[in-house]
Amino acid sequence: MFTGVIICFIIGYMVIVFEHPLKLDKTVPALIMGAFCWALISIGHLEVYDHHGHALHGEDYYKDLSGVLLHHVGKTAEILIFLIGAMTIVELIDLHRGFSVITRRIKTNSKKKMLWLICILAFFLSATLDNLASTIVLVSLLRRLVPDRIERLWFVSMAVIAANAGGAWSPIGDVTTTMLWIGEKVSTVGLIVNLVIPSLVCFAIPTFLASMTKPFQGSINLASVENNKERRQMDILSSRTMLFVGIGGLISVPIFKAITHMPPYIGMMLALGIVWLVSEYIHPEEDFDEERKHLYSAHTALSRIEMSSILFFLGILMAVGSLETLGILQHLAIELDKALPSQDLVVILLGIFSAIIDNVPLVAASMGMYDFPMDDKIWHFIAYAAGTGGSMLIIGSAAGVAAMGMERIDFIWYMKKVSWLAFLGFAGGAITYLVLYSLVLS
Repeated sequence: MFTGVIICFIIGYMVIVFEHPLKLDKTVPALIMGAFCWALISIGHLEVYDHHGHALHGEDYYKDLSGVLLHHVGKTAEILIFLIGAMTIVELIDLHRGFSVITRRIKTNSKKKMLWLICILAFFLSATLDNLASTIVLVSLLRRLVPDRIERLWFVSMAVIAANAGGAWSPIGDVTTTMLWIGEKVSTVGLIVNLVIPSLVCFAIPTFLASMTKPFQGSINLASVENNKERRQMDILSSRTMLFVGIGGLISVPIFKAITHMPPYIGMMLALGIVWLVSEYIHPEEDFDEERKHLYSAHTALSRIEMSSILFFLGILMAVGSLETLGILQHLAIELDKALPSQDLVVILLGIFSAIIDNVPLVAASMGMYDFPMDDKIWHFIAYAAGTGGSMLIIGSAAGVAAMGMERIDFIWYMKKVSWLAFLGFAGGAITYLVLYSLVLS
């Protein structure tokens, strides 16, 4: 049965990796894999370990197994509750046209200036929201600003790189950094101090190199962004209010944790409650009809969040938890340390693999493999590598997959035209982190 758990995980993982050729949503194999792995452990009466790595030898096997399972369910639920709250807040801001307050101020027709504005906006917006939400916002903006689809693909691709770089240094900027933060592997201050400069390098190198290439020379014939009526609607108080309240709520979560020492999902519950309360009394229309209130309600926002992604995280995190329970991940860490000369190389390879394999299970596995204290060098490096490595392929990150779906970006086109830029940014940021750590942070 021990071998059966490993085979089940490998098969499930391969189906997830090849979701596009198989035309099967990755949530399906993730849920099946997570359930089967735990079922095989129970049927086979396999020896299990608690979260401290201690083998359980109790007389009541199923009671011990239930306790371990409950621990993993609890840790997974913390992440899922946090993500549901964050996604709902972002959707509420979008429903009230809050993001248009920012995006409509971009008026330049220079391709080079547009590139830098979009990438800077993506970098900081993803740190405040998350890389997926910021990419969706910017793709929607670019559709209005850049009418030519071929030109727009270049801007969207660079926005993906910048968004992933921006999400790596914020505890709420990427699912993987959120996992590390909730798992108490990194602190808010530690993550920002250690990764903000490497992340800046990661987005600045490809942006600078791209600005020198032919696709970003010359000017754009800007499309009409919105008519006068829409412009008045976007300028009314409600849109700005929802933007500031929503972003303020997200930013307050790390502050709430620092003050109360409560888990992050408690702060996210409070933030969502306040944003929801505000959304009940404001609306983005001048001539507001009570019958249209539901269009801007939290119920509509909840219907727009990607529950399939939430369920995917549930399945994959529970599957990884089963491997941790059997001690497989700890054994894998020992073997990697023996096979490779340094842990830095292990983390770099993790970043490269995250372009092919979803970074969520990779980070979940690394959290089960190592038992280093909070804000150890390896955790910050993992946050950087997993957060930015996915930019090297369009399918390597949630932001890239979203952009690929919205703009029908060809996998081969991205690999030929953009991957080298993302790789140079990833390598530059990794070198910057290692140099800074050896000189200043160590």
